[in-house]
Amino acid sequence: MQDSNATPITDVAAHVDALGRQARAAARILARTDAGTRSAALQAIADGIRAAAPALTEANARDLTAGREAGLDDALLDRLALTDDRIEAMAAGLEQVAALPDPVGAVEALHPMPSGIRVGRMRVPLGVVGIIYESRPNVTADAAALCLKSGNACVLRGGSEAQHSNRAIAECIASGLQTAGLPPEAVQIVATTDRAAVGALITLHEQIDVLVPRGGKGLIERIMREATVPMIKHLDGICHCFVDGAADLDMAERVVINAKTQRYGTCNTLETLLLDAAIAPALLPRLHERFEALGVELRGCAESCRLVPALTPATDADWDTEYLAPILSVRIVPGIDEAMAHIARHGSGHTDAIVTHHHPHAERFLREVDSSSVMVNASTRFADGFEYGLGAEIGISTDRLHARGPVGLEGLTTQKYIVLGEGHIRE
Repeated sequence: MQDSNATPITDVAAHVDALGRQARAAARILARTDAGTRSAALQAIADGIRAAAPALTEANARDLTAGREAGLDDALLDRLALTDDRIEAMAAGLEQVAALPDPVGAVEALHPMPSGIRVGRMRVPLGVVGIIYESRPNVTADAAALCLKSGNACVLRGGSEAQHSNRAIAECIASGLQTAGLPPEAVQIVATTDRAAVGALITLHEQIDVLVPRGGKGLIERIMREATVPMIKHLDGICHCFVDGAADLDMAERVVINAKTQRYGTCNTLETLLLDAAIAPALLPRLHERFEALGVELRGCAESCRLVPALTPATDADWDTEYLAPILSVRIVPGIDEAMAHIARHGSGHTDAIVTHHHPHAERFLREVDSSSVMVNASTRFADGFEYGLGAEIGISTDRLHARGPVGLEGLTTQKYIVLGEGHIRE
């Protein structure tokens, strides 16, 4: 991030191009390092983050103060905040990634051919990853961890609202890389908050191999329109939970409450609740009482409002809204077919769950709901790289090509064919 006392960057495109070239050179060095060296760098960064916790807290306080003065809403401020627990989680995430098996160099499906050659596929880094993100400064550490472990260099462009936090974390990363003998250019931070930097980065196809945008819908839509570099992305997190007629009501209450209220401002937070008409009269009043005590507004369909008149009537727009706030839309459906039809029509392909003790319905839901994560009897809040054992995630992908769901180490690699022979020639 650009220091307020630094000389302003007047040629943004040239600055971003220089970062890309430096990252490309660093990527070639990373590609020939061993897993132990890369893991040692991650441990050094984790140690540095713990040691720098007071400085990180102070830098984050400056960002939070500026954010409040700028009128950021509660959801964005929550994403921006670096608590003691979140700082420790950053360090723990780095260590967990360091301890994961190294995917780089793994050879799969090596088999002999009739000609006598042996053909297989080797996992290799993507090269240089460009990450564009808003608010969450922990992304700086998460992205660096996954890119470094998988042998990739990265160019990071954080939001202006987190500039002090991102810069402080980046200093820890640079120090850790140098401690491990790796080039600090392996993790590049765009040193300007000028919005033109985004446009320059997303069209830098000669230096950047893949983009990972993480932020609001407006940012993702812009990058989808303008980028000439391939992307790993998701647009919305309109997550659903369908409570089947065969569900245990206590379990359903526990899962639904957690999916909505464990944290409001995340892409895997529950936004629409679908209730089987068979259990709605018994469950909806219970849920309303709990949510009302927690300060969550329920916006219901006509039948929901008939059962609980205190609900706010839902509009058509509610079914297509990612609230990222203490608001939940509620719809009563005749059964699983209508629930899955609603998800197909209004879902974003992110995460959807069913609560049921009817095994055939659980199997149908897993097979037929076309989302990157589909769950049975579990909160949507589990759709997360850390919870999936990836150590951390660089993002969630709702695309179908290359990577889908939480993107960890394997999602940051690709495969190339390798051929082993002993002087074989083609006849």
